[in-house]
Amino acid sequence: MPTANIDKLLDVMARLRHPNQGCPWDVEQTFETIVPYTIEEAYEVADAIDRGDMEALRDELGDLLLQVVFHARMAEEQDDFVFDDVAGAIAEKLIRRHPHVFGDGASDSPAAVKESWETLKAAERAGKAAQDGRSASVLDDVPAAFPALMRAEKLQKRAARVGFDWPDVAPVLEKVTEELDELKSEIAHGGTAARLSEEAGDLLFSCVNVLRHLKVDPEAALRSANAKFERRFRTVEAALAAEDRNPSDADIAELEELWQRAKKSD
Repeated sequence: MPTANIDKLLDVMARLRHPNQGCPWDVEQTFETIVPYTIEEAYEVADAIDRGDMEALRDELGDLLLQVVFHARMAEEQDDFVFDDVAGAIAEKLIRRHPHVFGDGASDSPAAVKESWETLKAAERAGKAAQDGRSASVLDDVPAAFPALMRAEKLQKRAARVGFDWPDVAPVLEKVTEELDELKSEIAHGGTAARLSEEAGDLLFSCVNVLRHLKVDPEAALRSANAKFERRFRTVEAALAAEDRNPSDADIAELEELWQRAKKSD
């Protein structure tokens, strides 16, 4: 039965959290201490997908599911909610946001589905804001805990939906040049760490905007750049290791030459 293993997992988690007979490490955890593991597991799922490793993906999805079960168990212990509430809430949300499947709505293309989804999410944000006694913002519910690049893109997309956006990529590229010039000016004038950080942040934000206009995922682009750098640097290390040396034994000119060779062979 599909629920058998879920029930088994819930039982295992309950036993691990038992105050007297459970695991001391699991018992002492809190929502706050578990959060880093939850984020880490989500990234490991992404990594398995990037590598096309389905066996690893199965395992990493299990690790991510454990995080959901762990948080739900802690919530149950303090009488907030249980795992079944979590599953029921997401099921209801999916039904609510797919009227073209579960109701009498109509969406004949992925673009139409996305538009309907965003409209329904906007209505949900407005309803939540009304409950809180405040005005709704298109920027509501973009989590502050998102990775900075991801959050920048999300904020920009939300603002763009109400017309706060450049018509094409050309003026966005000009903005990047403008922000780079401002950073250079701060460097030239001995800007404070706070000013340099601010200008560097503006530059990064503008770069994300360029990628958004090009329909390039900034997180994926940077992950790819990281992987490329790692691959090439390891090639440099290997070349030096063949001479029983390491990078600290070479000057910058030699390292640059080896780097260029690595680029050509990549």
